[in-house]
Amino acid sequence: MGLIELNQNKKSKAIVVFPNVYHSEIKLSPEARLEEAEGLALAINLEIVHKEIVNLKQLKPATYFSSGLIERFLPIIEENEAELFIIDTTISPIQQRNLEKALKVKIIDRTALILEIFGERANTREGVLQVELAHLTYQRSRLVRSWTHLERQRGGAGFLGGPGETQIELDRRLIDDKIVKIKKELEKVKKTRELHRGSRRKVPYPVVALVGYTNAGKSSLFNALSKAGVFAEDLLFATLDPTMRKISLPSGREIILSDTVGFISDLPHELVMSFRATLEEVLEADVVVHVRDIANVDTAAQKKDVLSVLANLGLKEIESDVKYLEVLNKIDLLSDDKKTYYQNSTKILESNAATSAHSGEGLDLLLKKIDAKLSAKHQIVKLKLNVAEGKLMAWIYENAEVLSVENKKELMYLTVKISKLNLDKFNSKIAS
Repeated sequence: MGLIELNQNKKSKAIVVFPNVYHSEIKLSPEARLEEAEGLALAINLEIVHKEIVNLKQLKPATYFSSGLIERFLPIIEENEAELFIIDTTISPIQQRNLEKALKVKIIDRTALILEIFGERANTREGVLQVELAHLTYQRSRLVRSWTHLERQRGGAGFLGGPGETQIELDRRLIDDKIVKIKKELEKVKKTRELHRGSRRKVPYPVVALVGYTNAGKSSLFNALSKAGVFAEDLLFATLDPTMRKISLPSGREIILSDTVGFISDLPHELVMSFRATLEEVLEADVVVHVRDIANVDTAAQKKDVLSVLANLGLKEIESDVKYLEVLNKIDLLSDDKKTYYQNSTKILESNAATSAHSGEGLDLLLKKIDAKLSAKHQIVKLKLNVAEGKLMAWIYENAEVLSVENKKELMYLTVKISKLNLDKFNSKIAS
């Protein structure tokens, strides 16, 4: 249920504008934001006919842009036969309506553009429901009086009405009913996911979640580590639904590797809320692997955005957590000097690794560091059991790291490194 009605036979022509507002708190550079906005548009197969950074000292409440700027845009739209005008920021429903009337073209803001991508990329039942919820939440905020004739061209659920107050109230009620229904369905999906997580805990396999800025190379790294062949293209938001694979670490320990949706600066509020269930995999993870595109000039700003989203999810000060591991990916795109520097520096840092999913460099070391992170979460304890308890002894060797063994007559004293979960299991076996 897209917000944009695209011609399936040919690419729709679009103009992309990034408004560089004076005193704005945008972390990325204007050039990077414009490039990112273009990437978002290309991800839904639009043809970019014009793009530019527009410097703004102040915003107009009614139209966002000044009348002078609007006059300048008109011939650009006409000459390029543009069908869409994309503004890489969030604008109000009133500003959208007034701009569509003034520019005589469909206006798409950053939220609508990202929603469109999410709509195309979601594959699982949960992903589809989350996208639909985000769409409806966004559309509800767009219900204002005096829509222009362009409203009839707008995509969506097909129930957006005319200018009458009664019609708007009806539309809002229809949307609210759909939102309630979808939330109920999502709750069922969440319960199913919780059951799946519960069954994994019983196995138990530790969960290692890959997170990172969109297009940082998470899916490529996931493929390289798991040989899974998950969809991985040079597109923003290539992955929307978490994908999981079981892999073995150098120690022989088996883990579940989880690939998650890419983060992005200024992620629309509607999406942060509606995709929280998907990102719950990160909250549950035993190790969080933050994949960074170290070759990107804005890698530091992207890191801040990712850490900000993780903090909003409840993982505050994650960098100092034992379960955090930062991967400097795409080292194959660096100069030889920089590549060597990162490779050498990350060798001695417990929470850092330098890799190239493309060339395979650093993957062995990354797996060893994931192994070490999981081991760091274990505790060292002393266990006592009878020498005749062969099955229990075999269980200990299978589920813990035995550091030393001491025999005293019919008793054995073992010093082991073991997870809390397995220690509880051992104690329950002894008690039964």
